[in-house]
Amino acid sequence: MKKSTGSIDKEVGSRVRMRRVSIGMSQEKLGDMLGLTFQQVQKYEKGMNRISVARLVEIAKILSVDIHFFFNGIKSAKSEPGFAEEGAPPYVSDMMSTPEGLQLVRTFTSIKSPKVRKSIVQLVAALGSQEDEERSS
Repeated sequence: MKKSTGSIDKEVGSRVRMRRVSIGMSQEKLGDMLGLTFQQVQKYEKGMNRISVARLVEIAKILSVDIHFFFNGIKSAKSEPGFAEEGAPPYVSDMMSTPEGLQLVRTFTSIKSPKVRKSIVQLVAALGSQEDEERSS
């Protein structure tokens, strides 16, 4: 009997994808480094196949993140001990699952000037408010 994957498998896979894309690594390259096909990497990232702990440790090393990166903020369905109670808002993973969102984050984090970063945040907030006003009119 095959065990099915769950929401935690999908979330962990999504975080693997988010990190891989944010550093500009292809599925093929990650697969090669793991000794897997890119199709297997796709299945991990979509949550179709579970990632073993040993494999996740290997992935964390390749992607240069701490193993906690994949679990921070995940809530268990039963609020089991060991999982954080507070997770990231859904809009964070929604944004990070789009090519534009990843590009925006990657580019934004490369800006060193706090003044420029603050100006960009103000610009985006103003554009968002303007769009909200246009929708409600």
